[in-house]
Amino acid sequence: MTHAPHKFTSGPLARQMLVFSVPLILSNLLQTLFNLSDVAVVGRFAGAAALGSVGSTTHLVYLFTSFLIGLGSGVNVLTARFYGADDHDALRQTVHTALLVCLLAGFVILALGESFSRPMLALLGTKPDLTDGASLYLRIYFLGMPAMALYNFGSAVFSAVGDTKRPLAYLTISGVLNVALNLFFVIVCRMDVAGVALASVLSENLSAVLILIALFRCRQEYGLVFREIRLRGNRARAILGLGLPAGFQNAIFSIANLFIQGGVNTFDSVVVEGNAAAANGDLIIFNVMSAFYVACSSFISQNFGAGKRDRIRKSYLIGMGYSLASAVVLGGLLLLMGRPFLSLFTTEPAVVEAGLGRMTIMIYSYWISAFMDCSSAASRGLGKSLIPVIVTILGSCVFRVVWVYTVFAYIGTFESLYLVYAFSWAITSVAQVWYFVRCYKKLTARMG
Repeated sequence: MTHAPHKFTSGPLARQMLVFSVPLILSNLLQTLFNLSDVAVVGRFAGAAALGSVGSTTHLVYLFTSFLIGLGSGVNVLTARFYGADDHDALRQTVHTALLVCLLAGFVILALGESFSRPMLALLGTKPDLTDGASLYLRIYFLGMPAMALYNFGSAVFSAVGDTKRPLAYLTISGVLNVALNLFFVIVCRMDVAGVALASVLSENLSAVLILIALFRCRQEYGLVFREIRLRGNRARAILGLGLPAGFQNAIFSIANLFIQGGVNTFDSVVVEGNAAAANGDLIIFNVMSAFYVACSSFISQNFGAGKRDRIRKSYLIGMGYSLASAVVLGGLLLLMGRPFLSLFTTEPAVVEAGLGRMTIMIYSYWISAFMDCSSAASRGLGKSLIPVIVTILGSCVFRVVWVYTVFAYIGTFESLYLVYAFSWAITSVAQVWYFVRCYKKLTARMG
């Protein structure tokens, strides 16, 4: 099967964005399946303690993986821009430099994870009976960070040129392997926490190998050639200039959520385990929504490179509409199917009830985050990444930490803890929308 690249600078935008986003949604969901299958298998076959151990690592895992995803978004934006502008030299240089930048980032995160997993768990106040299992899971899981970085690099390149089907195909293969290995290692080999972590690492390496083979075999201008792989200072600075702020923005959410996890850890183990199970609903909905953010950023970047002002504005509005619709529809489905969904991850009724409490609050809040994240992605598509990070630091990280130590500390209920998401998203959304509109008017004024 051939996979031709696509230009987003002409044609029906709404249809193009939907066709682009559907494979990306499936890819995101499959990537989420790596962690979901870990949690489901240990919860069903290894018990509540193993579930709590793996669940306690969720925010730490997301802290580092979201950084790699953010770095990949910088690669995506620059690749899309040069592709839209038909600047083949800049495109080739960017892709070959980005490969090394992402790989180095993966090894840095591997080193950090191996060195500081247990201290970070202690900082979060992880329950003593869960700490050993959580630390073991993290130390194995982090071995897959270089492979995850390479897969995100390849996915970013293919997505930038409109090919979201190939990353989906490779992730489907590795996702099926992940589930099979989870069941084998846990049920047959009795490896519980270590087994699901090892399954994720092996699956991530497979997806990385497949996507790299595709890029080396590709004969388009964005294909990889061994002799051209080297760090070019100007291209690396451009990638890091967009990717690092995006990565830090993603990581900042995780840092703030670590404080929330610390608040969760003040309750008993049933609440901790229920929170771990319910958080999987967040992962599903946010990964569907994030596909539309990538679409928004990619379409805006290509059309910015091509000088298409009107299509920039329409890409933003359509991306926002799709994001809002997915939050409302999926939130409604989760509201109806909450109990069966939680039962996938635990057999204990008390844990299910605790999870439902968190899930009910979150379901009514998801849609607010669309304004924040879609606007931030749109600004990044215009090449503006720093200010959205600052806005995120103030509106999400600082605000959430203050909330935990004031509102939650005073009221002390889990409802008062989970409501911080809705309030922080609302505040940050106002600033992110304003900043994008300002950038759009300023940068596109010369286009006519």
